[in-house]
Amino acid sequence: MSFFKSLILAILATIFLTYVFGVGMLELMNVHVMMDGEVIEPLKAIGVSALVVVLLVVIALAIVLSVFGSLIFIVLVLFGSIAMVTIGVFWPILLMAVVIWLLCRDKNTKQYA
Repeated sequence: MSFFKSLILAILATIFLTYVFGVGMLELMNVHVMMDGEVIEPLKAIGVSALVVVLLVVIALAIVLSVFGSLIFIVLVLFGSIAMVTIGVFWPILLMAVVIWLLCRDKNTKQYA
């Protein structure tokens, strides 16, 4: 099946399911969406409710990402602080190891350009 044929079928199925479930939910819950004192027809009411749901999902996603982002930031700061403390405590040993390595390395190896 080609990509565009699948895309068109998916769009049609989404529109159909949204309309059927939307009208079903509006009738089941006896909800009437009103604007300016007039009842909106079901298709517009479904569109309004779909926009509200999308807005709520985006807000929930922002909250979830901010919470997990905060946790990831805290973990990275914790590991970074542990690394800095480790380097701060052992810097003389690391400095002596680098000096010894520079003095004792094999100088006869060819340097590749």
